[in-house]
Amino acid sequence: MTKTAINPSTVFNSLQYGFSQGLVVTGQRRLMLSGQVGVDASERTVAGGMREQTEAALDNIELVLDDAGGTIDQVIMLRIFIREDASSQQEQEDIAAALLKRFPTNPPPSSWILISGLAKPEWLIEIEAEAMLD
Repeated sequence: MTKTAINPSTVFNSLQYGFSQGLVVTGQRRLMLSGQVGVDASERTVAGGMREQTEAALDNIELVLDDAGGTIDQVIMLRIFIREDASSQQEQEDIAAALLKRFPTNPPPSSWILISGLAKPEWLIEIEAEAMLD
């Protein structure tokens, strides 16, 4: 798989938030993941706040990718659903920090979508991912 990030100087600098404006991708298999939330394999919500739930959701994405023979580096798109009452500046910074940790170079494009709630009241964030596997 090859990926080329598109981040023209004519739009805002999204790299500081951990995502690219666009991505040109070539590969053989496309994997679309269900939304992942901050729970463990026993469906227990992780302790903590936005940062911990974001990290756990990204961990789950990595686990699904691993099972399909892929890695986090093959993610080509994220859709991030954030509970609107959990979308303070600090919480957005926590999300950006988690993304920058996982995608330090060539981050995938992302959409951040505020929603009224998720399937369980304690969930703050849900992340869908798409990957292009070799």
